[in-house]
Amino acid sequence: MSETPFKIAVTDQELELLKKKLELTRFPDEIENAGRDYGAPLQDIQRLVAYWKDGYDWRKYEAQLNEELPQFTRDIEVEGFGTLNIHYIHKKSATASAIPLLFVHGWPGSFLEVRKILPLLVADSPDHPSFHVVAISLPGYGFSEAPKKKGFAIHQYAEVSHKLMLALGYNEYVTQGGDWGAIITQTIASKYGGKHSKAWHTNFPITAPPHPWKRPGLFLQYLVTRLSEAEKAGLERTQWFRNEGQGYYAEQSTQPQTLGYGLADSPAGLLGWIYEKLLNWTDDYPWTDDEVLTWISIYWFSRPGPAASVRIYYEFTKARGEFGAPVVSIPTGYSFFPKELAVLPRYWLRGRHVVFESEHKSGGHFAAYERPNELVGDLRKMFGKGGPAFAVVASHNGFKL
Repeated sequence: MSETPFKIAVTDQELELLKKKLELTRFPDEIENAGRDYGAPLQDIQRLVAYWKDGYDWRKYEAQLNEELPQFTRDIEVEGFGTLNIHYIHKKSATASAIPLLFVHGWPGSFLEVRKILPLLVADSPDHPSFHVVAISLPGYGFSEAPKKKGFAIHQYAEVSHKLMLALGYNEYVTQGGDWGAIITQTIASKYGGKHSKAWHTNFPITAPPHPWKRPGLFLQYLVTRLSEAEKAGLERTQWFRNEGQGYYAEQSTQPQTLGYGLADSPAGLLGWIYEKLLNWTDDYPWTDDEVLTWISIYWFSRPGPAASVRIYYEFTKARGEFGAPVVSIPTGYSFFPKELAVLPRYWLRGRHVVFESEHKSGGHFAAYERPNELVGDLRKMFGKGGPAFAVVASHNGFKL
C-alpha cells in the first residue's frame, strides 16, 4: 500500500469535450414565475452553462487546488472487493502530537469540502488543539477508483477509510463527517471504536424518531415534552425535506444506472441535478458562479464519472441500512445547524456517550464549507483542554508536549 503523490491534471481533450457538450445543450422550457418551486431555475442554469463554456477558468482552480491540498493515492484492499486505488488529502500540523482526524464527505460533496477547514485544523497554537488531517475521496467520488462489484455498502466505505488511517500510521484517530460521512464515521466508531477510533463528531446528527414499541421510552417522553421554538422550526425543516426534497433519494436508491446516463453525458444535466441541492440545502450561502462550477467540475472530471457517486444510495437501501445506526460506545459530539436536512429535538439524540453538543444560529448541510470557523471551533472545544474528549488519543492530545 505505497503512497503516490497526486496532482489533478485534466487533459486538454477532456476540456474540449466539455465545451462541445455545453455548446450542444438543449434547455427545457419553464413555467412563468416558477422561481425555485419546480427545481433549479432556468435562468440560473443558462447563465452557468454559458459561463462554464466561455468564461470559467478550470486551469486556474485546478492549480489552486493542487497548491493548497497535499494529495496522494494509495491502493487499499477491501475484503471481497479486491483492491481500489484511493485518492486523499493528507496534511500534518507542525505540532507533532496533533490529533489524527479523518474527515469524510458525502453526496453531492467531495474532498473539496475540507478546503476551508484544513488550514484552521492544522494551525499550531497553545490556545487550541491542532490536528493531522486526512480527507478521503470516497470510492466512486473525485479521483478515487470506483468499486466494480455489487454490494459495496456502508461497511465497505468504513473499511476503506479505516484502512487508510492505519496505512498512514494512525493506529488511533478521531473522525468528523456529514451526510454519508456521518453514517460512515458512525459505522467506523461502531466497528473500530475503542481500539482505533477514539471519538467521532458529526454535523448531521440523526436518529430514528420516537416509536411506541421500537423506542417506547422516547415515545412516552415525546408525548409529554413541550418543544422549544427552535425544535419546532427544526421539525418543520425536517418535514419540508421529507415532503419536498427527497425525490432525488428515491431515484438514486432504486435506479441509479438510469439516472447515470444523464449525469455522465450531459454537463448541464449534472449541473442542474447538483445545483438544486447547493441552493436548497444551504442557509442562503452566497454561492459564486466560480464556486458552483468548481464543485460541479470535480464531479464531471471525476475518475469514474459522476454516475458512480450515486450508487451508495442503492447499496445502502439494499443492505437495509438505517439512519442513526449502529450503536456507538465512544465519545460522540454533535453540531446542530438550523438548515440541516433533518433537525431533530436534542433529547432524541442524547445518550451516555454523547459528550458534546453545540447549537448554531445559521448554517446548513455543508457545514465545513458554509461555516468553517464554527465547525472547527466545535472540534477545538470538544478535543481541547477542558473539553469532554481531551486526550482521547493519549499520545496525540493536540498540543505541544
